[in-house]
Amino acid sequence: MALDCSVVIISWNVADLLRQCLTSINQSLAASSYSYEVIVVDNASHDASVAMVRHEFPSVQIIETGANLGYAGGVNVGIEAAQAPWILVLNPDTVMQADAIPQLLDWAQQHPAASVIGPQLRYPDGSIQSSRRRLPTKASYFFESTLLERWWPANPWAAAYRCADLPDDQPQQVEWLMGAALLVRKSAIAQAGAMDRRFWMYSEEVDWQARLGRFGPIWYVPQAVIIHHEGKSSEQAPARKHWAFQQSKLRYAALYEGPAFATALHFFLASSYLYELLVESAKWLLGHKRQLRWQRMRIYWQVLRQFG
Repeated sequence: MALDCSVVIISWNVADLLRQCLTSINQSLAASSYSYEVIVVDNASHDASVAMVRHEFPSVQIIETGANLGYAGGVNVGIEAAQAPWILVLNPDTVMQADAIPQLLDWAQQHPAASVIGPQLRYPDGSIQSSRRRLPTKASYFFESTLLERWWPANPWAAAYRCADLPDDQPQQVEWLMGAALLVRKSAIAQAGAMDRRFWMYSEEVDWQARLGRFGPIWYVPQAVIIHHEGKSSEQAPARKHWAFQQSKLRYAALYEGPAFATALHFFLASSYLYELLVESAKWLLGHKRQLRWQRMRIYWQVLRQFG
C-alpha cells in the first residue's frame, strides 16, 4: 500500500519527550484513513532514546547516525529514507494535538502545489508560539533576537519579520515557518535540494524554505495545532547553542546579502557579546547573584572566542 506521509524526527538525548511525540503521532492519525511511516534519526544520543524506541515503538524505523550530524544533516538522512510523497519533519519536543497531522494532510490534498505546510505552534501552557516569518531583511539581522531588540522590543523590523501584522488564527501564505513541524512535498525537495549541512543548527529551515518557496507556496494552517516545548535538545549545551545561532545567522547573511554585509554583522554581534560580558563581569564584581553572573560570563566568553 502506498504511503501518504513519512514522519521524520531528528532526536538527540530527549528520550522522554520523544516518547510523548511518538505517542501523539499515533493518536493523531489513529482515526484517519492516511497511511504513514515514522522514521527516527538519532544523532548519536547517549541516553536511552534508541532502546526506548525499539522497545516501545517497534513499528518505528530508527536510524542511528553514529555521530551528531547536526539538525540539517539528520533531516537529510531521514529524507533519503522516506517513502511517501509528503514528509512531516518534526522536532522530538513536539506533541500533536487532536487531528493535527490529518489537518495538514487534508490541506496538502486540497493544495497539491504547496511546497511546505505548517501548523500553529503552541507552548505547553497553550499560548501561541510565534512561528510565521518573512525572510530576513538587512535591518532585521540587527533588530531581531539581538541586544538592540532587548533595548527596543517593539521595533518595526522584528515585528515585520515575525508577521506580527497578520492574524495568527487564519490560514495564510508566508515566506517561511519555524522548523519544529513542517510538512514538505518530496517532489519540491527534489527541485530545491535538501537542507544545507553547512548550517549545523538554526537558519537551516530559513535557507531551505527560501529555496522551496520557488517551487510552491508555503502555507500556515492554524487549525492544525502542535505543542512545541522548544529548545530541549539545544539547551543541553548553552554556549554551543549561542554560537550555532549566531554562526548560522552569519552564514545565511553571507549567502544572501554578501560577504561585506556579513562582516559588518559579525562585528556587531561580537561587540554585543563583549558588551554582555562586561556587564555581567561588573555585576559579578559588585557581588550581585554571583553564581548566575559567572555562568553567563563563561557562556559569553566561550562564544566570543568563537568569533575570533
